[in-house]
Amino acid sequence: MAAEDYQRTHIGDQELHPETLMISYGYDPFLSEGAVKPPVFLTSTFAFPTAEAGAAYFESLAGTASAAERDGAGLIYSRFNHPNLQIAEDRLAVFERGEAAAVFASGMAAISTTLLALVQHGEVILRSQPLYGGTETLITSVLAGMQLRSHAFTDGLSGDDIRSAAANAMAIGPVRVIFLETPANPTNTLIDFATIAAVADDIEHRQGARPIVICDNTMLGPVFQQPLRHGVDIVLYSLTKYIGGHSDLVAGAAIGPRALIDPIRRARSAFGTQLDPHSCWMIGRSLETVNLRMRRASDSAARVADWLAAQPRVGKVFHPAHITDERYQRVFREQCSGGGSTFSFTLEGGRDVVFPILNRLRLFKLAVSLGGSESLVCHPASTTHSGVDRQVRDKLEISDSLVRISIGLEHPDDLIADLTQALA
Repeated sequence: MAAEDYQRTHIGDQELHPETLMISYGYDPFLSEGAVKPPVFLTSTFAFPTAEAGAAYFESLAGTASAAERDGAGLIYSRFNHPNLQIAEDRLAVFERGEAAAVFASGMAAISTTLLALVQHGEVILRSQPLYGGTETLITSVLAGMQLRSHAFTDGLSGDDIRSAAANAMAIGPVRVIFLETPANPTNTLIDFATIAAVADDIEHRQGARPIVICDNTMLGPVFQQPLRHGVDIVLYSLTKYIGGHSDLVAGAAIGPRALIDPIRRARSAFGTQLDPHSCWMIGRSLETVNLRMRRASDSAARVADWLAAQPRVGKVFHPAHITDERYQRVFREQCSGGGSTFSFTLEGGRDVVFPILNRLRLFKLAVSLGGSESLVCHPASTTHSGVDRQVRDKLEISDSLVRISIGLEHPDDLIADLTQALA
């Protein structure tokens, strides 16, 4: 099989769909004894065909080789690259329609490596809120201690709020990165990509350099939202969630233009935050079914959300279909093609009311994380976002009455029956 066959994205005038490309893109069976699925390459190091080739490979790794030479570079050492890593990266890149991808040992490894690769001492991160609790802690505690400062905005649908936050951020120092999470965990708040692009342009005009726009796309991507199409520079993932999809691995990814992904890969090599071969193989397995799984779970979540919205003990439902803000619905229509399967809702009362209800659930598992084949439920204020300052949580509606659920692949009628008995 020629290289153009296993990296084919078109047949004639037909552009191949992601679900087709996820089956075989980037893998040549005849480089592996004809195996139709990639083997797991359990080796730490790779032999060079010649000493000259070894020298050329390291030039590529260091970023000193030409683009053509880098594209032809081979394998060196599994901390830098390996076949399973490259296959996973190639498929993620084509799914998101990005030039390149870098895969990591966790979602937080992807976020931390990306920020440390791109943000320098004294530069500023303009960030949205809410963020995943681990990301919030990384930016406000760990990176802040390294003089990588930040400033937040909370209304991602308000141009005035974002511009005001941008002005305050520039007063601290040069804004290097705009970091977004949309929809945000756990309340599904949205950020208007068009407004962010305009703000980034304004920052460039004022400070002479355009900030890099980075978006955590874990909640809806890659099936229901593709930020690279809307002016975002780098998309980040916790692959642990929907893309992995079976709650049996931990991984992360960054996807974007090669000019930005290359320095991120070099930082990954230095930090040792790459993903192991077996987990990369599992990501490839999961990419084959991510479209089917996410669409089925999204359909079920919509039914569960509709049922919850009709229950007298339920207050607000933070599912996209039940958020009535007109600005929200406009942005949702422009940026998203589906509501996903993770959302939150409130109950009347605090922990004394919520915890007994959670304890009565039988199909839903009490656990953090999301996007797996099983349905999960958690109490964000005491778990995933417990490290976020209480005043910030209150401002973002992450109260003691808030419950987050991730709908899996069970039949929705059975999940509704479980919720019915728990709320009784």
